[in-house]
Amino acid sequence: MRRVTVLKALLLVAPLLASAPAAAEIRIIQSPGGQVGPFLDLFEKVRESGERVVIDGPCLSACTLVLSIVPGERICVTKRAVLGFHAARSVDWRGRFSAEPEASEAVLEAYPGPVRDWISRRGGLTSRLLVLKGRDLAAIYPRCR
Repeated sequence: MRRVTVLKALLLVAPLLASAPAAAEIRIIQSPGGQVGPFLDLFEKVRESGERVVIDGPCLSACTLVLSIVPGERICVTKRAVLGFHAARSVDWRGRFSAEPEASEAVLEAYPGPVRDWISRRGGLTSRLLVLKGRDLAAIYPRCR
């Protein structure tokens, strides 16, 4: 049984998933997020592989799309797991951010019901980072064994 560890950016794992035999699990230990497209591609590969996802540290922004793509029964969390959510935004060529309300709504709807409800109880997706961890997170996803 082989483990694939995701360091800093999950994008480092994409080439491994494409060329290596199926690993037992994907471990997210630190992901600040990034552009949505590469995360969608990566998590589609993980879903197709049948691998389990262990969230073992910060999984922020686009990284949280794992919850929408990989079946919930294949996701577990450790005590170090932290999920961070915010509204969708785009960046122009000058580095300025713009709100993307339609994308935010689509992302919110794609999250599993308990996650969506947790976000909604805290005011929804805004520019402010919402952090889901500890007991609140363990009430939604099982602890890894």
